[in-house]
Amino acid sequence: MKQTQDRLPSFILIITAVDAERDAIVRGLLKAFPEEVCGEAEGPLRRVGRCIVVAGGVGPAAAAASTALAIAGGPELRCVISAGIGGGFPGAAPVGSVVAASEIVCADLGAETAQGFASVDELGFGSRSVPVSRERAEALAAALRASGLLAVAAPVLTLSTVTGSAETAAELQRRVPGAAAEAMEGYGVALAASMQGVEAMEIRAISNAVGPRDRDAWRIGDALAALERTAMILPEVLELK
Repeated sequence: MKQTQDRLPSFILIITAVDAERDAIVRGLLKAFPEEVCGEAEGPLRRVGRCIVVAGGVGPAAAAASTALAIAGGPELRCVISAGIGGGFPGAAPVGSVVAASEIVCADLGAETAQGFASVDELGFGSRSVPVSRERAEALAAALRASGLLAVAAPVLTLSTVTGSAETAAELQRRVPGAAAEAMEGYGVALAASMQGVEAMEIRAISNAVGPRDRDAWRIGDALAALERTAMILPEVLELK
């Protein structure tokens, strides 16, 4: 039986990797809910209204563990979101844009073989991806574009080692056609959420191009600003307002 709006779980859990990402999201949420205050000012967790934001650590393992702990110790959740900055594939997601994941894919989960990389799916040991709502991702991307941000709904890759060469970037795009961004936590967050029957999302504000590592070209400040603006719009898309 489909739940009516007033019976839907009220809370959203947002997991970032680091404090700077968490704080950008909190700033955006406080602009969306100016009547609210930021609670839980010590430790990794912040609360703004019905949104719980946690800096859960870098990488899929830390992200999964932090998500599982937050779910177990918190209220009933409508959605869990992996959010932060990330790399964008050239031609798919320019620096300063935002990618809402239409698919969350652990792109390096598998094995090297004589024929090349074999995903965990091909090996028969599970799935490299976690289902997400493409409709919700596209709705968020459309809302962000309407606000003036560059945004797209596309696959986002999770990697334990982020890309540092053009060759690896090309290989990843071959493995997952249409991939627009890469980061290090989405699959861990989404897997922990799905094990509890909670919907998952991933949002990445692009700070750098995927490929040869060039720290001088990174625009982390611009990406955090885009993340903050995304957090302002997110409550409307998730019908929290």
